[in-house]
Amino acid sequence: MDLHFRTIGIVGAGQMGAGIAHVASLAGFDVTLYDLSPERLTSGQQRLAGTLDRQLHSGKITEADKAAALARVKTATDIGALSTMDLVIEAATEDESVKRRIFADLCPVLKPEAVLATNTSSISITRLAAATDRPERFMGIHFMNPVPVMKLVELVRGIATDDATFDAAKRFVASLDKAATVSEDFPAFIVNRILLPMINEAIYTLYEGVGSVESIDTAMKLGANHPMGPLQLADFIGLDTCLSIMQVLHDGLADSKYRPCPLLVKYVEAGWLGRKTNRGFYDYRGEMPVPTR
Repeated sequence: MDLHFRTIGIVGAGQMGAGIAHVASLAGFDVTLYDLSPERLTSGQQRLAGTLDRQLHSGKITEADKAAALARVKTATDIGALSTMDLVIEAATEDESVKRRIFADLCPVLKPEAVLATNTSSISITRLAAATDRPERFMGIHFMNPVPVMKLVELVRGIATDDATFDAAKRFVASLDKAATVSEDFPAFIVNRILLPMINEAIYTLYEGVGSVESIDTAMKLGANHPMGPLQLADFIGLDTCLSIMQVLHDGLADSKYRPCPLLVKYVEAGWLGRKTNRGFYDYRGEMPVPTR
C-alpha cells in the first residue's frame, strides 16, 4: 500500500523543529508545529521567519515563496491538533524518557494510518518504536542542523518498520530536495557515530593540554579543511547534546573509546552548553567569541 503525506505535524518548536517546519512548508506541505510552551512556539516562528528572510535576501526564494511557506505553518499547544496529520515528526530534546512521554500522549490522538517518526540523533529506533502503538509505522528521519542548509537526512528503520513506511519517508525526504542516506539502527547511526567521537577527542586534546581552544580549532580548519573547528562545532550543536550522544555510544557499544571526556561533563554541569547559553568552549557575550580556556 502506498502512503502519501500531505499534512506534517512536528513536536517541539526548538531549532530542529522550526528547521523541519521551514523545509516542509517551503516544499508545499501543510505543517502544524506543536509545543507545550507558547514562548517556544513564538521563538520557533521567529526563527522560521528569520531563516526564510535570509533565503529571500540571498535570492534562493521569492517573496511569494516566503509568504506561502509562512501561511502553511500553524502552531498549537494542544496535542489534539495533530490528530489529522499524515506524518508526525518528534523533534524534542535528546532524552529517551522525554520522547517516551511524548509518544504516550501522542499515540492516542493520532489517526490509525498516521506515520510517526523521530528526529533522534542517536537513540535506538527499535526501542523507541516499541514504546508506541505503531512500531511498523515508526522510523527515524534524522535531519542535520541547521535543517534549511544541510542537504543530508539519515533514514533509520527499526526492526518492525514496514516497507510502505520506509518508502513513504524516502519520497518525503526527496520532495524536500534533501539527499537520504540509510543507516542501520545502531547507536548514533552514521554521522554522529563518526563525528561525535572526533569532537570528544578534540575535547580530550584540550583537557590534556595538547593545544588551546584556538589552536585545536585552527588546526582542524586549516589542517583537515573542516569548515568549522570541532570545539566551535560542539558549541553550535550544544554541549549537552554532545554529551548525551557520547553516553548513548558508550552505553550502547560498551567500548571505552566512547567514554565522554571529563571536561565535557564539567562544562555541562556548569551549564555552559555552548551558543544557546552564550558560553561553552567560547564565550559569546561580547562582540566576538572568546575562548574560555
